[in-house]
Amino acid sequence: MSVADTIERAVDLAPLHAFVTDFGALLDTASHEHEILASGSALLERLIARDDWLPDAFAEPDPARYQQYLLHCDSRARFSVVSFVWGPGQQTPVHDHRVWGLVGVLRGSERVQRYATATDGTIEPVGAPALLVQGSVDAVSPRIGDIHRVANGQDDGVSVSIHVYGANIGAVARATYGDDGTEKPFISGYANRVLPNFWERSAAS
Repeated sequence: MSVADTIERAVDLAPLHAFVTDFGALLDTASHEHEILASGSALLERLIARDDWLPDAFAEPDPARYQQYLLHCDSRARFSVVSFVWGPGQQTPVHDHRVWGLVGVLRGSERVQRYATATDGTIEPVGAPALLVQGSVDAVSPRIGDIHRVANGQDDGVSVSIHVYGANIGAVARATYGDDGTEKPFISGYANRVLPNFWERSAAS
């Protein structure tokens, strides 16, 4: 069943609407990345503190691979908001983003292993994997560290996280990495073809 066929559960999209409005206002005034990440983290923490606003269709796992659903893209592509849905045992390859990003865990948990390019050009892990639990927010960017692998932190359940990126992330040319540092270009795209309609008001009238 497609996303278009499964938006059936009535949810209150006001938290998402408020988040994208507030994040747009932040970008109107913030002049440095560290300000965006710090203030944006607080906004994302507030959004993921409640779990009653994400439609079921945008939290739907796929048995074959993790899913990336677009929830909102700024009209100037200054930022995008996506939900990542992880089935049991699913993980990304080692990859980069090439823009700043924030990751907030809405349900379940995620295991994150950061990587860096060694002097010989290979990719090596940086520290031990970190476990992000519900309510946690993490940040990435080329400035602070942009290469990682993310996995579902639950062996027998579904995890959902909300990501915010400094571009239309589904259209950004990025790369996955082999152990030898070899880059494989990719553009992720999105799993959905429709967006949550948080402009609808007729049901409340």
